[in-house]
Amino acid sequence: MLFRYIAKRFAVGLLQLIGLTIAVFFLIRLLPADPVSRLVGMNASPEAYAQAAKQLGVDRPLLAQLATYLGFQPDIAPGLLQGSLGVSWVTGSTITSEIATYLPVTIELVTLSFILALAVAVPIGMFGALNPGGKADKGVFVYSLFAGSQPEFWWGLLFVYLFFFTLGIAPAPLGRLSPMSSPPDAVTGFMTIDALIAGQLDIFVEALHHLMLPVITMAFILSGPIIKMVRQNMARALQSDFVLYANCAGLPKERVARYALRAAMAPSMTLIGILYGFMLSGAVLTESVFALGGIGQYSISAVLAYDYPAIQAVVLVITAISLVVYLALDLIHAAIDPRIAF
Repeated sequence: MLFRYIAKRFAVGLLQLIGLTIAVFFLIRLLPADPVSRLVGMNASPEAYAQAAKQLGVDRPLLAQLATYLGFQPDIAPGLLQGSLGVSWVTGSTITSEIATYLPVTIELVTLSFILALAVAVPIGMFGALNPGGKADKGVFVYSLFAGSQPEFWWGLLFVYLFFFTLGIAPAPLGRLSPMSSPPDAVTGFMTIDALIAGQLDIFVEALHHLMLPVITMAFILSGPIIKMVRQNMARALQSDFVLYANCAGLPKERVARYALRAAMAPSMTLIGILYGFMLSGAVLTESVFALGGIGQYSISAVLAYDYPAIQAVVLVITAISLVVYLALDLIHAAIDPRIAF
């Protein structure tokens, strides 16, 4: 039954991915922009314009372009069916190699930020729900609203001023490593993991040091909505019949709290999954403040340059990762509440 549930969710996710890929392909081309003019200039001759349009492949009908992009015309150019995301119109490099460079930066940042945010938000939200109406509960509620409504770039700049300029305990926001340090050989793209693989513990510590401020910045912003969701769901679970029965049966408060937390985490995990997918592309401001060079900055550059293949690839990759995260969340929900799989 669980395998059937996974297969069903995977099939639905695959259909969503195909539909979004086709929709993005057409929506991009409805934008009031001319990538050919940007490449050759507004005063180019008709012959130069036609040659550039042919080189980019936009001189053919849209359906023919779509067929090539999907990989149904491999004699013209490899497409998605051949495992190719295309070639950048700006750099001339394969988009697969470019995304392999930029995406791990964002995944590393977002994942560490969520780990820190969960480590802080779940106990705080649980504590607020277990002490309803008290000063601590009100403080938790105010903090969750305050943290969730703040712009991350402002807090990033504030943390740079406080921890780097004033206290001097954080490194300068100059990237993933110091300009004087040599990065390890790229194996996975994740600086910390590659440093451990290479046995360079000093680079591993330095990479974590440079991630300190951006991770704290994002974790502070993410902790607000997570605390609010955990607190509300925990409070609702504490009023449910099974918790009232557990209290009447004389079970220890710690055990009852664990039961309530398990019931509260199912909807909270949904919010966490949505936030994770959103932050993959929404971390661009944090990446800009700390000069990390992640997928958010890459996507902005692609949009400003009218680089259609790069834009399509970013949307496709982030959507695929988000669908994988949602599938994992569905499995976690099924483990928490087996009735979902039936």
